Amino acid sequence: MTLFEYAPAPESCSIVTLRSHYGLFVDGEFTDGGGSPLKTVNPATEEVLGEVAVGTDADVDRAVRAARKAFTRVWGPMRPADRGKYLFRIARLLQERAREFAVLETLDNGKPITESRDVDVPLAAAHFFYHAGWADKLEHAGLGPAPRPLGVAGQVIPWNFPLLMLAWKVAPALAAGNTVVLKPAETTPLTALLFAEVCQQADLPPGVVNIVTGAGDTGRAVVEHADVDKVAFTGSTEVGKQIARSVAGTRKSLTLELGGKAANIVFDDAPIDQAVEGVVRGIFFNQGHVCCAGSRLLVQESIHDELVASLQRRIGTLRVGDPLDKNTDVGAINSPEQLARIRELVGIGQAEGAQVWQPDGQLPERGNWFKPTVFTDVTPAHRIARDEVFGPVLSVLTFRTPDEAVAKANNTTYGLSAGIWTEKGSRILSIANQLRAGVVWANTFNQFDPTSPFGGYKQSGYGREGGRTGLRAYLKES
Repeated sequence: MTLFEYAPAPESCSIVTLRSHYGLFVDGEFTDGGGSPLKTVNPATEEVLGEVAVGTDADVDRAVRAARKAFTRVWGPMRPADRGKYLFRIARLLQERAREFAVLETLDNGKPITESRDVDVPLAAAHFFYHAGWADKLEHAGLGPAPRPLGVAGQVIPWNFPLLMLAWKVAPALAAGNTVVLKPAETTPLTALLFAEVCQQADLPPGVVNIVTGAGDTGRAVVEHADVDKVAFTGSTEVGKQIARSVAGTRKSLTLELGGKAANIVFDDAPIDQAVEGVVRGIFFNQGHVCCAGSRLLVQESIHDELVASLQRRIGTLRVGDPLDKNTDVGAINSPEQLARIRELVGIGQAEGAQVWQPDGQLPERGNWFKPTVFTDVTPAHRIARDEVFGPVLSVLTFRTPDEAVAKANNTTYGLSAGIWTEKGSRILSIANQLRAGVVWANTFNQFDPTSPFGGYKQSGYGREGGRTGLRAYLKES
């Protein structure tokens, strides 16, 4: 296939002011941390973006005490309608500074600017708009006659959607009347710290939102702090299990949104071109750094060859490269550690006998890169069909009957999401009711909305985020 040559269309970085050092955000002010600072790096260029403070146990304690004070004296007693006004103000500021947030997210995370600009930042603002509307309507949410906030929420978020995951956590917590201590991922802290500036700009009372940066020990201090009432975590299943053990036996509420190994099921009556676009979006969006990525493609046997050939042609048109270029489809892998994990599992897939395919083309010499990859001749026993790769790697399996499709789709320790491709509405409803997945998309994939709850079963965690249901995790029901 002959591709048109696109002229470079880089987004300017001039709107972002990078600092040599970033502090913690505690009690409405930026402060130094007690730990040894860490460096945050642009994964596409390997350039250091800045030095970031690391919070110690003492720093986390300061943040929790600030959050408790704000909850007791200011945020908790505040009229719910007034809390809603603050959330609305934050949403408007996110919109006004959208380009700044998008560029900074791409620099720090490695995802294409089109995704940061068109998905992450607008959705983050939408979550604050949506929850601003709920702030004074909680009694009508079906959560009891007089729902009350829990208190201080300790929140730990991952590196794949730094700003969006912050919004998923902070917006409902504040709308419900809680205060927050949030720990962003160590490799992607910059948009969380820019959000702290938005909190200042919105005149949010000091201590309502506190952001403590650092690595695993900082997150552990947040989760295990005795005066935290609610823990919310998004990340790996392994860490989620550790958090569940540490919270067990305490009074803390807990929600976990963990890993996934989603099945994208394509029946023989599905429109091939539409399904291929959905499959590409399902696995290569954000370099496959998506917990609900459609990493297992289940294809009805009669259309396997046709669909795989069409899929390979489409993947051959994807542009891998500079995340700041608006032509880029697949950006950089977030860290060398994640790149090593992807390479390891791909190597295991080849060693176990699956057939690997990658498009032609050269990758940039600097940075963390991996080509979109498709495995065929995969069985449910292969590790690439069982383990979460968390990268741009698709495993293709086949089925003959709907019952076999359901059995293979549910043959996983995870249960976060799934997709169904067919022209029959009755089949969609029948299959969706049999899938053990928290979210099932029909003839689409990776579509998100703040009004719709999101969460999983089994080792994908428990609890829901988003929608009216997501507010439940931040409220006491009277």
